[in-house]
This record gives sequence, structure tokens and C-alpha cells, in this order.
Amino acid sequence: MASTPRRVLITGANGFIAAQTVSRFLSSGWTVRGTVRDLSSPSAQSLAKHFAPAQAAGSFELVSVRDIRAPGAFDDAVRGCHAVAHLATPVVFDSGDVEYIVGTAVQGTLSILESALKATRAGDAIESVVLMSSVAAVRMATPGFATFTEKDWNTRAEDEVRELGDKAYGHIIYAASKVASERAFWKWMGEKKSPFAATSVNPCWVAGPPLYLPDSPEDIPETTSFIWKVFAGQEFPPGPTGHGSHVDVRDVARMTEWAASHPETTGGERYIVGGNGNVGVPQAVADILRKAYPERRNIIKEGTPGEGYQPGYASDPSKFHLDSSKAVKATGQEWIPYDQMVLDTAKLFEAYL
Repeated sequence: MASTPRRVLITGANGFIAAQTVSRFLSSGWTVRGTVRDLSSPSAQSLAKHFAPAQAAGSFELVSVRDIRAPGAFDDAVRGCHAVAHLATPVVFDSGDVEYIVGTAVQGTLSILESALKATRAGDAIESVVLMSSVAAVRMATPGFATFTEKDWNTRAEDEVRELGDKAYGHIIYAASKVASERAFWKWMGEKKSPFAATSVNPCWVAGPPLYLPDSPEDIPETTSFIWKVFAGQEFPPGPTGHGSHVDVRDVARMTEWAASHPETTGGERYIVGGNGNVGVPQAVADILRKAYPERRNIIKEGTPGEGYQPGYASDPSKFHLDSSKAVKATGQEWIPYDQMVLDTAKLFEAYL
């Protein structure tokens, strides 16, 4: 008799990374329960529509968790699950309420952990909880070149937010939220001596193809919209902090599922996801797309070919390098190359032309 598929709870399932993560878990044989804040929101409706066949087959369901900060918020959602992938968190890159963003990230993390612990004590066989952290919790600005590994922590972001006060900007608030929530995650695990394995995945700048196209190019997720802007012939967007090492969203989904599926290996571990190069800027996107789409050379801005990035999309020797060899060695799989990420994303975006 066939065994019952394992069930994973994926929080914030209607996000850019989360949608690909849902797909990865389903294709790997899991059943998926996803949480969203509002089942009637456009993003939740789009997700439900995309996975309607899986829902009809009983392998996918969506439930509402309106306030991830609330104690017991995930008590019902986590029941009957074998793993949790916690992706729900505020992501605001331009500006935002520091207390809300950082507080929600921390309280949401603690809330899912407490609910998972209650479920295990009630008899559910939860084996692993995977936290979607960020390389922002690992690296920080340093004078000269530096190599960062999973042993490193960003020890400045939280202090910088406090020092800047009302002048704190989106990227530094985001970094502080990731540091605070991941530290809370590991502190809780150490204090509670939890029966399930805990893992953090720490991706760098996540781009690549969305699982399905938004209705409008204006709704393309912010972290990958630079590819569309270049492809559409717009002026090159300014390179934000994240335009260093990139990782394809499909690799982030793969690593999340792998971590949940191998608790005996991944328990207690952090994994930098992406890096090892894959450093690009909008000029690199233009160079790739002008070569791949010669018919659009009069549309895609030429810029200054080759400027602003290294051959082979290598790390800039004057800045920093993210060493993600730990994850590559553990999984036996390299990251999707930068140029393939750009081309696969543009292929999807052709539907907008």
C-alpha cells in the first residue's frame, strides 16, 4: 500500500519565492498547505487559480492566517504537518515602519515555532522547520574585500536602524528584520530543545522567473523587475544593494524543499543560497538580452557593454564574496548561472511584448 504523502506548511504562500516553493514541494511528492493573510486578495486568488488542479487532487490547500504576530496564529494551520517552511514576513525595500517590520518578522517566527511545538506535543510528527532568512543576516559592509560564510553574522544592521531613527531606509530595515528574526529563531531553538530540526536558508538577491505571470508588468516582483525593465527598453534601473550576487528563485525553492526533506543533515545548520559569483547589474542584463534578441537591439538600451561587472559574473575583487560552497557540496548541485536566470526570465516576459 502506498504511503501517505508528507504534508508541509508554507507560510506566506502567495509571495514570489513562496509560489515557486509550493511548486517545488508538490513536484517532489509532498502535499502542501499554504497560508495567506487574505484568501480574497488578488495574489491569493492567482495562486489558487494556478494550483487549482492540485487543489482538486487534494494535494494543495490554502488557509488564512490574518495576523502572524498573534500567539497561536498558526495552531490550526500546522496540525497534521510533517514540516514547516516559514516564508511569511514583511518585505519593504523603499521605506517602512521599523517597529512593525522588525517586530512582525520576529513575532511571526516565534509564533510559528510555538505552534509547531504545540503540534508535536499533541502527537503530530513535525520533523523540520525551515526559516527563510537572508544573506542580509550574514554579510555587511566592510572596508576592502571580504568573504562571508555561514559562520558570519551582520552585527551592524540593528544598531544602524536604531542610530538612523526616522531616517532608516528600506534596505537597512529589511536587513535588521532578518537579523533579528533569525537570531530569535536560533535562540528559541536553543532554549526549547525542540524535537524538530531547525534550518535557515539565507539567499542572496532573489531574481528569476515568477511561477506565473502577473496580469501586468507593473506587478512583477520587485527583486526581478529589473530584467523586465531592461528587456522592455526602459532606462536602466539604479543598482540597489541587492545587485551583487544573485540567486534564481527556483534554486531557493529547491534548497527549501531539500532542507525540509533532510532534517538529519540540515538540523542546526545555516545555508547561504546563491553566491559563488553570479554577480550582475542591469548592464549585464542588457548585454545578455541584446545578444539573445538581436531583433530588439534598437529597443534594449546599449549602455556601456561590459561595464560594472566581472567576466563570468565573478565576484568583484574590490567588494565581497559569498561562499556558498557548503550548500553546493551538501546538495551536489550548482546554482543556475546568472545568464540562464536572465534568459529564462525574459522568455517568460515575452508574453508581455
